Amino acid sequence: MSRFFTDKQNISDEKIFITGDDVKHISKVLRLRTGDEITVCDGEGTDYECEISEISSDRVVVKVLETRLNSAESDVCITLYQGLTKGDKMDYIIQKCVELGVSRIVPVLTKRAVSRPSDGDKKVIRWQKIAAEAAKQCGRGRIPEIGRICTFEEASAIACEKKNSLNLMPYECEKERHLRDALKEYNGKSVNVFIGPEGGFDDSEVGLARAKGMKTITLGPRIMRTETAPLAVAAAIMYEMGDW
Repeated sequence: MSRFFTDKQNISDEKIFITGDDVKHISKVLRLRTGDEITVCDGEGTDYECEISEISSDRVVVKVLETRLNSAESDVCITLYQGLTKGDKMDYIIQKCVELGVSRIVPVLTKRAVSRPSDGDKKVIRWQKIAAEAAKQCGRGRIPEIGRICTFEEASAIACEKKNSLNLMPYECEKERHLRDALKEYNGKSVNVFIGPEGGFDDSEVGLARAKGMKTITLGPRIMRTETAPLAVAAAIMYEMGDW
């Protein structure tokens, strides 16, 4: 069944109003008609099974048939701080991490980042749309937030200020502490993961992270690409912390 998100202010006990780009998608792309059923989510974890009662050029009105809590959201909160990548790798990382259950993704400008976009705000808007489409596809109850592009110093300060969060940095020169070890030492549900760009983290960034209390970890003997590492870490965290 097709799935859409709408603001909670558009939801009443009996009716829901859908506006924006989804109106065209419903009427022109999917070619749905009155009487067809869709799922609408309020973005806060509640799903509504609905029947289309009205379609116009600027809105779709649906009748609520059933309300239930969304079952796809994890109680494990993963925030990915991803070093900016070249080309469209960020698109892929965002799409797949949303599917895996990541709660928030923050693009980070690191010292070795090749990509230094001048149109950062436009890129964040684009990435947020990718996150929304991925959330629809995989049945999530919330659309993960794509944060503004920030420096490594800003990102590490924000992450390490959060109490009761586990802060992890996969680092190719770390040989002792494995991801599983770090997770076994932690009994909370909030994990911040820092992934470097194509060239990895600069030594000064690693030093700063360790000074703030971040744990560097090894992901094994093989060096992963920047677009592979966040998917592997997110999947491993979900498995080890009981979501799978």
